[in-house]
Amino acid sequence: MSLLSVKDALERILSAFQPLPKIYIPLDQTVGRILAEDIKANADLPPFDNSSMDGFALLASDVTQAGSATPIMLDVVDDIPAGKMPTKNLRAGEAARIMTGAPLPPGADAVVPVEETDFNNRAPGTPLPEKVKIFKAANLGANIRKCGDDIKSGASILPRGQRLRAQDLGMLAMLGIAEVPVYRKARVALLSSGDELTPIGEELTAGKIYDVNSYTLSAMLESAGCEIIPLGVAEDTPESVKAALAKAKNADLILSSAGVSMGSFDYIRVIIEAEGNLNFWRINMRPGKPLTFGDYQNIPFIGLAGNPVSAFIGFMVFVQPVIKKMLGYTDQAENRVRLRLAESLQSDGRESYLRATTYRENGQLYAKLTGHQGSGNLFSMVQAKALLIIPAGVKSLPAEAEIDAWLLDN
Repeated sequence: MSLLSVKDALERILSAFQPLPKIYIPLDQTVGRILAEDIKANADLPPFDNSSMDGFALLASDVTQAGSATPIMLDVVDDIPAGKMPTKNLRAGEAARIMTGAPLPPGADAVVPVEETDFNNRAPGTPLPEKVKIFKAANLGANIRKCGDDIKSGASILPRGQRLRAQDLGMLAMLGIAEVPVYRKARVALLSSGDELTPIGEELTAGKIYDVNSYTLSAMLESAGCEIIPLGVAEDTPESVKAALAKAKNADLILSSAGVSMGSFDYIRVIIEAEGNLNFWRINMRPGKPLTFGDYQNIPFIGLAGNPVSAFIGFMVFVQPVIKKMLGYTDQAENRVRLRLAESLQSDGRESYLRATTYRENGQLYAKLTGHQGSGNLFSMVQAKALLIIPAGVKSLPAEAEIDAWLLDN
């Protein structure tokens, strides 16, 4: 059987998925979620002319000659804290004390900071002075934020597919948007299988190993913004596999590691083929050559290789793009950089994802392998800061060669 390229395999898998339905959720629950609609400004921001300083609103023409030796005295006729509308129109010779963010009174066309006046008593509760001396001229519009300076009503603010960050939530709050359209979280049913797997916390007996992939893949799914449906560990019996898969009925994807090969005890394959279909692919990649894809009772199924590193990298290469598509990402771009090799390396001609550490030297980013690249060596994954991407057909690269690398979130 010929090996399927990573690109072709990924395209086949992605073609089976669509973005999930749009839902509306409260703004305070949206950080990290994916926006399902373009957001446009529903109002001008700021919504009114306001002061960018604590100071005095006035007419700029009144203080053109103001200086430290030639102060201009003005009558103080109003006090405008933030949140209060002005009560008076300013006329020539008048000023209003104003706080940052407070609406500009009619007639005013400049604000002088309090530091440029003789009003030095600034403690909370300080009464309004009858008069104020201005020690510096003010240009027209000085220290005024005009209505619509930041955003005009109807302007595009956030695009569909944007992963919402803290600053985005602040922007939506500024627009008064309390319910936000986002894509529903992907529900991923996670299955491990094998009589050899022992739950964490129990003592290992002869021939047993701890269930590693459940924890690794759960963490990756959670980081990707998924809702996890734990199917537990299925024993190597048809009854146990059926009982586990029965819990996946509301899932958008069933994800497993190991248990779908041609072995005598790999019942996941048997059960899924009986009530769905399954494709076995050998991918031209290292690690993670074996991959299965199909569906169980019309729920898409992806089976990753069982070795811990193979499962980890298989998730990044194949499952992460699927989740991004379901969650409505418009950009599938990975966190890739171009760097140089600190040492020569060998490959076997498959598209390879090699674990490496990175460092900078004279402004250049370099990478060095973490050591043994066996697919069971999870510690090398812990040490890694990047995956070096060796193209298919390349069997060796010299030191100083430039190469693409997939930066890991450490």
